[in-house]
Amino acid sequence: MAETKIMLGNEAFARGAWEAGVKVSSAYPGTPSTEISENLAKYGDVYCEWAPNEKVAAEVAIGASIVGARSMCAMKMVGLNVAADPLYSFSYIGANGGLVAVVADDPGIYSSQNEQDTRMIGRAAQIPVIEPSDSQEAKDFIKFAFQMSEDYDTPVIIRSTTRLSHSQGPVVLEDRAVPEDRPYEKNIQKNVMMPAMAKKRHVAVEERMNRLSEDSCTFPINKATYDDTSIGFITNGIAYQYVKEACPHASVLKLGLVNPLPRKLIEEFASKVDKLYIFEELEPVIEEQVKSWGISCIGKDLFTRQGEYSANMLREKLLGEKIDVHPAEDIPPRPPILCPGCPHRSVFYAIHRLKLHVTGDIGCYTLGALSPLDAMDTTVCMGSSISSLHGIEKAKGKDYVKNWVAVIGDSTFMHTGVNSLMNMAYNQATGTVIIMDNSTTAMTGHQDNPATGKTLMGETVPMIDMEKLCRSMGIKNVTKIDAFDQEGLVKLLRQETQKEELSVIITQAPCALLKTVKFPYVCVEDREKCKKCGACLKPGCPAMAQNEDKTISIDPTMCNGCGLCMELCHFDAILKKER
Repeated sequence: MAETKIMLGNEAFARGAWEAGVKVSSAYPGTPSTEISENLAKYGDVYCEWAPNEKVAAEVAIGASIVGARSMCAMKMVGLNVAADPLYSFSYIGANGGLVAVVADDPGIYSSQNEQDTRMIGRAAQIPVIEPSDSQEAKDFIKFAFQMSEDYDTPVIIRSTTRLSHSQGPVVLEDRAVPEDRPYEKNIQKNVMMPAMAKKRHVAVEERMNRLSEDSCTFPINKATYDDTSIGFITNGIAYQYVKEACPHASVLKLGLVNPLPRKLIEEFASKVDKLYIFEELEPVIEEQVKSWGISCIGKDLFTRQGEYSANMLREKLLGEKIDVHPAEDIPPRPPILCPGCPHRSVFYAIHRLKLHVTGDIGCYTLGALSPLDAMDTTVCMGSSISSLHGIEKAKGKDYVKNWVAVIGDSTFMHTGVNSLMNMAYNQATGTVIIMDNSTTAMTGHQDNPATGKTLMGETVPMIDMEKLCRSMGIKNVTKIDAFDQEGLVKLLRQETQKEELSVIITQAPCALLKTVKFPYVCVEDREKCKKCGACLKPGCPAMAQNEDKTISIDPTMCNGCGLCMELCHFDAILKKER
């Protein structure tokens, strides 16, 4: 009897890829997709890597596919924007060995800078998009995707969402089956996307998508079930689960292939139900196409384009059942905050003290935008902090940016910050860039990157020396400093921001949550000496609290002994002691 295991959706994606015989996997970590690669790497007989960014990850997978091996790349939806360049072109080339890109969307914006629907990218790039609705389908559908990729000469996108990626369900395990690598044959007309070749391949892509639309009417991943035909739903992904919970007797067309759509199957289903609803999270991708075919249906005029759906939403909107939820209104909100002992807090507090403007980036340090630090003006996308600072200087002049800095993490710097800094150096910019090196990709769960000296497979490799890398661009002013040297940071920032040339400050201290980091000390308060000035509270460390009499107390279970509060106290009311 086959073994059944409870798995996260992301674990199931990894298991399915392994069972399908994938040989090469490249990814950049990004919530909610990160665990796919982490779990796949555990199997040992698949080459897995963290790439510097999603574009590189896609190109690695493309190379493996061209020579006939099954390959995959994984990313979150905003990472697909970075990978779009190679994927749009590879859609024209087609796959030799099966190529699957697993992309996790984030309805509700739990950990992202926008709400984006991967199905729309699939439509624009003319790449098939498959969407499972539970962990079992996550495993099964990715196996189907690899076979479809090879059968139809196309890359395939598997779309997940936060709810699917991070929910658990039973998965029936099967053995790994590694197909023979498909033979590689040099074919310039197919694989070299010069204009003359691309024109012909565009025709082939349209023919492929038309064929997929026809054939998918009989694909097992698309399934129509008929019960009460007075009401019918066309739905997909996790939204299917909400339909089955709220309206268990409704007729349902569950679409596993959401691009291209199986038109004949949809037309047949629509003809058999009295009232048709399209229940899809985010954009009206299915609805707009169905309406364009002259089929009457109800979708976004009833259901929102924003956030996650739920069974309760469906009950309320469709059945008029108001679900009475009793929130604990008396409980104050708990905003996200930098961890106790986080080196970013010290850097941001130095910036805050100097009242500098900050172009920010994507990472834990984005939390520096919140009170009490208030040390962030902009956050756009990975690597944008440096480029934005450059644009500000070119628009307003050298003197204007003497009150600005760019902040970026070590992993994000490797992702796309390198290019932005290169642009500043090349175009003779001024300004101060702070690379906040905490020795990991912290926000997504402590993955390695080219600056850490470790790979996803656990190998020790040479570390990229960021100081040398910056100096190799011709930047003369590159300074390393301990992130917790508060007074040194203030002095250095005053000095560097006033220079008439480009400067880089690398602040160094490891993430407080790294397992390899040990904290031998803890800070303790001396209430007898406390002058109740509150200076130690200003950086907003969650390990500290103010008592009713205005003295401070430090929670020893939270304190990591970083010493920032002690450095800010001028009355020796905070001391370090061994744990």
